[in-house]
Amino acid sequence: MQADAARTVYVVDDDPAMRHSLGWLIGSLGVAVESFGSGEEFLRAMRADRPGCLVTDVRMPGMSGLELQDTLARAGSVLAVVVITGHGDVPMAARAFRAGAVDVIEKPFNDQLLLDRVHEALEKSRRAWEAQARKGHVRALLGRLTPRERQVADLVVQGKPNKVIAAEINLSLKTVEVHRHNVMDKLEVASVSDLTRLLIEAE
Repeated sequence: MQADAARTVYVVDDDPAMRHSLGWLIGSLGVAVESFGSGEEFLRAMRADRPGCLVTDVRMPGMSGLELQDTLARAGSVLAVVVITGHGDVPMAARAFRAGAVDVIEKPFNDQLLLDRVHEALEKSRRAWEAQARKGHVRALLGRLTPRERQVADLVVQGKPNKVIAAEINLSLKTVEVHRHNVMDKLEVASVSDLTRLLIEAE
C-alpha cells in the first residue's frame, strides 16, 4: 500500500475545471491522481503518514493552500507540496518555502515545469517516508534493550573498553561482556561502527 501511495498525487483546488486539467496532465506521468475541492475535504480523506505529492492552490474558500500545508506539517506528514497560485507575491512564496514547499508555481504555468516539480516532490516524499520508517524500526529495536543494556550501549559507542565500562557502572567484567553481547544481538548489529550508526539514526 505504501509503495503505491508514494506514487500518488493529491490535487486540491476549488475550481472543477482546474482539477480536471491538473488530473489529466499529472496522470500523464503514470501516477495515480486523487482530486479534492477543498483542504477540509482532503484532510477528511487523508492519513498523515501516507507519502506522495500534494498540488494545492493557494486561494480557496475556507482553508487556504498555505493553511493546508501548515496543518500537514504539524501532523508530521511526509507529503511533499507543490503550491500553485494565480496571485503570487513574495511574502506568500516565502511562507510556502519556509514550510518546505518544493516550489511555488504561478498560473498560467508551463506544463513541463509542473510535471518536473511533481516528479521531484514524489521522490522527496518517498525518501522522507523511508527515513521515517527506518527511524521507527530503529526505535523499535532500541525498545528491546533493558535500561542497563542501553547504558552499556551508550558507553560502548563512546569507545570505552569493557574493563572501563565495568569500573564506571560498578559491574563485573563478565556481566558487561554479557550485556554487550545482548546489545549487539538485540539490535542486530555486528560491529561497534554499526551500533554507533544505529544510535545516531535514533536521535
